Amino acid sequence: MNTLLIVIIAVTVLISYKGFNDLSFFRKFEFHVGSILKGEQIRMISSGFLHVDMGHLFFNMVTLWFFAPLVLAYLGNWTFVLVYMGSLIFGNLLTLLFNKNNYSYRAVGASGAVTGVLYSAILLQPDMMLGLFFVIPIPAYLFGILYLLYSIYGMKSKNDNIGHSAHFGGAVGGYVITLIEQPQLLVDHTEMVVLLTIPIIVLFMMQRLGKL
Repeated sequence: MNTLLIVIIAVTVLISYKGFNDLSFFRKFEFHVGSILKGEQIRMISSGFLHVDMGHLFFNMVTLWFFAPLVLAYLGNWTFVLVYMGSLIFGNLLTLLFNKNNYSYRAVGASGAVTGVLYSAILLQPDMMLGLFFVIPIPAYLFGILYLLYSIYGMKSKNDNIGHSAHFGGAVGGYVITLIEQPQLLVDHTEMVVLLTIPIIVLFMMQRLGKL
């Protein structure tokens, strides 16, 4: 197993564990709109290494464990870090955009970064099969489209506590960075690249029209 992946998971586990047991530490480094707008930009990154509880941490790290090796194999260590950190930041930027007037909005988790890795893997190998609910087989590209559409629905309905905007932003980050690093995918997987673009276009059209 790649040493870089083990280091990322280990650091995330250690920081998350510290946050579980130290509320002041957790509050100091979580994503908090009011604090970020006052200049505490470190939260844009540090929040990605904190989690709400063990279940939240476990789900994100297991997902990363499954999909990171494929991205590492195709892109190498440096580009993987770019995808991971870029997706984390992009996810938080989109979250900040959609919640800039809600100064009390708080969030934590590596979901944006992990979703970026997942979408990078989908672009690199769109014909792989994923298990919906870990049971129902579904093509990776179809999963990607449905996931982004579900995220748009969640962002619009606001009827749960899931950070859909971070997931969506992370997916877009992984998508864009992977295409920049591997432009031949535009030729090799043209149809999949176009299909995965549709939900992104829908999101920003809805934003411009004030539907979110």
